[in-house]
Amino acid sequence: MAFDGIVVANIVCELNQNILNSKINKISQPENDELLFTLKGPQGQKRLAMSASASLPFLYLTSQNKPGPLQAPNFCMVLRKHISNGRITKIYQPGLERIIHFEIEHLDELGDLCRKILTVELMGKHSNIIFCKEDGTIIDSIKHISAQVSSLREVLPGRTYFIPETAHKENPLSATQESFYASVYSKPTSLCKAIYGSYTGLSPQIANEICHRAGIDGDFSASSLSEDEKLHLYHTFAWCMADIREENFAPNIIYNGKEPIEFAAVVCTGYEDCERKNFTSVSEVLETYYASRNSYTRIRQKSSDLRRIVTTALERSRKKYSLQQKQLKDTDKREKYRVYGELLNTYGYGLEEGAKQLEALNYYTNETISIPLDEQLSASENAKKYFDRYNKLKRTFEALTTLIEETRDETEHLESIATALDIAVSEDDLVQIREELAEFGYIRKRRGDKKAKIKSKPFHYISSDGFHMYVGKNNYQNDELTFKFATGNDWWFHAKQMPGSHVIVKSEGEELPDRTFEEAGMLAGYYSKGRENEKVEIDYLQKKNVKKPNKSAPGFVVYYTNYSMTVHPDISGIEQVL
Repeated sequence: MAFDGIVVANIVCELNQNILNSKINKISQPENDELLFTLKGPQGQKRLAMSASASLPFLYLTSQNKPGPLQAPNFCMVLRKHISNGRITKIYQPGLERIIHFEIEHLDELGDLCRKILTVELMGKHSNIIFCKEDGTIIDSIKHISAQVSSLREVLPGRTYFIPETAHKENPLSATQESFYASVYSKPTSLCKAIYGSYTGLSPQIANEICHRAGIDGDFSASSLSEDEKLHLYHTFAWCMADIREENFAPNIIYNGKEPIEFAAVVCTGYEDCERKNFTSVSEVLETYYASRNSYTRIRQKSSDLRRIVTTALERSRKKYSLQQKQLKDTDKREKYRVYGELLNTYGYGLEEGAKQLEALNYYTNETISIPLDEQLSASENAKKYFDRYNKLKRTFEALTTLIEETRDETEHLESIATALDIAVSEDDLVQIREELAEFGYIRKRRGDKKAKIKSKPFHYISSDGFHMYVGKNNYQNDELTFKFATGNDWWFHAKQMPGSHVIVKSEGEELPDRTFEEAGMLAGYYSKGRENEKVEIDYLQKKNVKKPNKSAPGFVVYYTNYSMTVHPDISGIEQVL
């Protein structure tokens, strides 16, 4: 994520077009570090959301309302007292800083016209929302920063507001060729780091983008560039800054599959293997991105304990499987010992006392072999010794063969649960996964625990030809879909030889078109361990040919006749029923 000065410049541009001269109709504080303004102005009613969250700070226009607490926090009350019914007269960004100033006119208790400044600092863990008088004296802030917390700047009522210059960076919008050469090419570091380390408001993402547009590796050092390359890089930088000055923004989100991984206010050309979605509004970009990222972040946090349990169990299972395989390899000598015993019984009658070996014809291979002997034992005793070794290794082989199969099944089961955790999109989806882990002893059930109410439902899609397609989110749902929901002539899809969801297509007695087969295959590939692969092989067959072995783990099936296809697991064009 790059909430840099360029994104802030785009926000300021959009705010000036939409809420300048708007009246502040309502102020609420839905979260400790978040504000929501309802505004009325020339463009109609708008809502402005802003957050000083350390992990996800933001500011954007939104259509969504968010209820505040019954008892408004102190900072919210201060704002209501001073600027309720106030008018936003100016919105600006100092340089290319990640800071937005709102100048607000309002009438004081005596009816005199006053001005206040609301400053939103979008600086990661240093983010804050600060309310000041016209002369810069701080009235209050959403976060109070004392001298014990920061030696650079106190943010407390009565202090004077200022922007601390800690990095001594320059304004990139006023950069010249001379200053660019002096700042960037003099630093003994990579070009990318030199660019964002020299200029305020530029993120590593934008610095890399400038290098990429210039056709130069951002990891190169300045000393490795020719004079032509240096000049070309400067011109590329200058063109990018000119677009920002002229407000030529292109807000977009970069997606890796369905997951948003980056957003920007300029076109990002460096993500060749990802999809870029363009938007007309940077607020729409931020609202979409933060809603998606919050969803991914929240479900990752909620499932972290389950992931840790599954990961630990998987590591243990894989180590056990590796050890069992080594032990199994040691039993390969068992047949040799059996042959030794048989040959000693056959040829040992003529063996001299104290012999250390016996040369004998192996009638299984027609080759002469040498059998080591214990010189203290007779031929029959040596034969018995070899048969004992054979029987011990045989028993070990038989036991290990069973154990290895059980360990392999356990590993596959755990991998399927790990895939289900990756597929989960809500807390309800985790309930059945937790139940499954408890059933198989990976989580201890506490006495008196009630069985959780299951609210999670399979994914539901409709193919381009109108057929209903269902995707299990976990092993229990896979079993439910395949053996209770589907009928014999419905079609069943699954990624070949890897954990993943069961996909059921309801045929309703009709023959499926080729396009529906392809879309169902894409769903099976996407909701599997191979979702990041370029190609995934999919097995598909009618449900009546899918069987479930007795006492097998949830989601485990067998089939012997099937069709196969290879798909690219991209489901962006398939309609989902919500």
